[in-house]
Amino acid sequence: MKRALLLIDLQNDFCPGGALAVTDGDATIAVANRLAQAFRQRGEAVIASQDWHPANHGSFASVAGEQPNTQGKLNGLPQIWWPDHCVSHTEGAQFHPQLDRSLIDAVFHKGEDATVDSYSAFFDNGHRRKTALDEWLTQRGIRSLLIIGLATDYCVKFSVLDALALGYQVEVLREGCRGVNLHPDDSEQAFAAMAAAGALIN
Repeated sequence: MKRALLLIDLQNDFCPGGALAVTDGDATIAVANRLAQAFRQRGEAVIASQDWHPANHGSFASVAGEQPNTQGKLNGLPQIWWPDHCVSHTEGAQFHPQLDRSLIDAVFHKGEDATVDSYSAFFDNGHRRKTALDEWLTQRGIRSLLIIGLATDYCVKFSVLDALALGYQVEVLREGCRGVNLHPDDSEQAFAAMAAAGALIN
């Protein structure tokens, strides 16, 4: 079965010093580069997602007029109000400078619709709109994914759950993930949810 490496949102704003920094988020970069080199040497695809928001994105606390990291509703869906992050074409939205971009075959943007958040690399949070990722993988006969990235408890988890629902075999490597952890056990609960849905957690 053809396999690909999927790197989730390894962007400046999710790393230390960024607008929505994940603790030790930059520790994922060396893991990503190591895996990407191994995949490319085997002739396997390496792909990445990139949070790519308009400046007026509805999930931003500044736009909603709410306190960051509190919860409400956006367009009928539960929503955490996030600090402004990964605004398209800004430095914060760029990949971490130590990530070897030369190893990445394709990049898929998400979160471009201001009216709905998009944690998953495959769909927006309401499953109303699909990214081009599934079609790209299907066209190449890829049905197995190794997924790492940021953040464990949001974009990694929802990408994994959607991949499983779409029929992919999915492995998640713990050392290549870090979580937001608004609650201390959020990442562990995310790993448990991914495993319960059928992902292999290593």
